[in-house]
Amino acid sequence: MEDLNPFRIAQKQLDETAAIMKLDAQAHAILREPMESLTVNIPVRMRNGSTKVFTGFRVHYNNARGPCKGGIRFHPEENLDTVKALSAWMTWKCALADIPLGGGKGGIICDTKKLNDFELENLTRAYVRAIYKFIGPEIDISAPDVYTTPQIMAWIVDEYSKIAGHNSFGAVTGKPLEVWGSQGRGDATAVGGMYVLREAAKYRKLNLKNARIAVQGFGNVGGYAVELAGKFFGSKIVAVSDSEGGVYDKKGLDYKKLVDVKKNKGKLQAYPGAEKISNAQLLELDVDVLIPAAMEDQITGKNADNIKTRILLEMANGPVTPDADKILAQHKIFGLPDFLVNSGGVVVSYFEWLQNQSGYYWEADEVYKRLDKIMTRSFKDVMAKQEEYSKDGTRISTRTAAYAIAVDRVAKAMKYRGWY
Repeated sequence: MEDLNPFRIAQKQLDETAAIMKLDAQAHAILREPMESLTVNIPVRMRNGSTKVFTGFRVHYNNARGPCKGGIRFHPEENLDTVKALSAWMTWKCALADIPLGGGKGGIICDTKKLNDFELENLTRAYVRAIYKFIGPEIDISAPDVYTTPQIMAWIVDEYSKIAGHNSFGAVTGKPLEVWGSQGRGDATAVGGMYVLREAAKYRKLNLKNARIAVQGFGNVGGYAVELAGKFFGSKIVAVSDSEGGVYDKKGLDYKKLVDVKKNKGKLQAYPGAEKISNAQLLELDVDVLIPAAMEDQITGKNADNIKTRILLEMANGPVTPDADKILAQHKIFGLPDFLVNSGGVVVSYFEWLQNQSGYYWEADEVYKRLDKIMTRSFKDVMAKQEEYSKDGTRISTRTAAYAIAVDRVAKAMKYRGWY
């Protein structure tokens, strides 16, 4: 049976790359595990006066290239292995983008849909008090992730600043503009993904105008991806889903109608005139571009044979398992790995941190221009590395190529610092 534990998947991906790279065994041993993992119990006063205890996590995977950087998830199924995997992927993501940050991640086991604003704020502030020695602008910089928002980031920076005794806006990114967030941060992950898609389409000679695109997920990343694919390229969004299922229309779906339906009806399947489909069915549609933008482990050894897209653009973290990777390669599907595709969020988070540290702020056009340059360079680096390692009729995957670049950069930083 395929192992779907996200951290063991992250380790397996590293192990396979290390073998191809002939990575030093000492470096490999260091990189297989996080430097530090913190688990905290968080007592929170609820609206009814009772106290409930939540469990939270924060992981520092590797800081050889700079302070740890990574989002915070509030999710009912959060667990330490998922946080460890995400912190590993953040390490590779920052290294691939060649920004001076390491990898970290955090999370709390909770269901935000069952918490009112009073309880959510109390939980957020209590989490900061529990981990404040573990975070900070020179140590570990948080950001939004699943079910966390700019408002939650504002509470975090406020609570951290109270403890520190001074304003420390650089301790958190993804903040509202009013507390010194960055222009362009809200849609950065999706915009970065669109830049990668543009380069991938050139590489594969795919005309994106009227190209059929299916998007799994309609949260911050998936929602913007649906909007921007049409806005940037004139692509046709034929299928979109949320956690309850999706809708399909070969003639194309209207972004504004999707937003209205989600807002007013609570689920995309209320979209009028479209065929209702499951998340599993969406992944297996015959499309030009498939964008998984939801959760991890969506394309596995069980359904990979049924994937029929030309380009697979991984905007979620860890949506494709190692078993699936091998099958997709056999079908010659052009897969673009998550820590390349969705790195726009951390790149603009880096820009936000830089602006906070300097006290000088950029216009949106400047942010997007700098983001485009980094995303384009990263894509070309991956393609060049794939060619470099593809010899004697064998061809490594784009994921392995991306890993080879990122792991090499982190390993070299550790070597020069004397870690091994």
